[in-house]
Amino acid sequence: MAAIEGLLALAAGRPRWAGGAALNNAGEAIARSRALVAQSPGEHTELLARCLQTTARLLLARGRAVEALPLAQEAVALSRSTGGAALSVALRRLAQAQEALHRYSDAAATLAEADRLRPSSDPPSD
Repeated sequence: MAAIEGLLALAAGRPRWAGGAALNNAGEAIARSRALVAQSPGEHTELLARCLQTTARLLLARGRAVEALPLAQEAVALSRSTGGAALSVALRRLAQAQEALHRYSDAAATLAEADRLRPSSDPPSD
């Protein structure tokens, strides 16, 4: 798992002009995470969602929103089981992809859902 985290950090830290290497590292992190999830379903789901979100962010930064969208959608689907901050982050990344594709009403609905999520540290309101 540390190797996957390292790949993500390496991908996220590469300069924009090194896009191919960053995306290769992120793609490898996704592949390794998928393998871990296949071996132990549920145990590494959050790691896979994080890999998908990071890769979507890298793609969006390079103007490749069409490729980023399905990754962001999958990250949201995986994050729904845990909810909380992880789901909020995934929803916000999905909204970025939707906005980049000029799907403004979808992005607004996605952001509204993210805004409705209460941080897990907040006490429940009566």
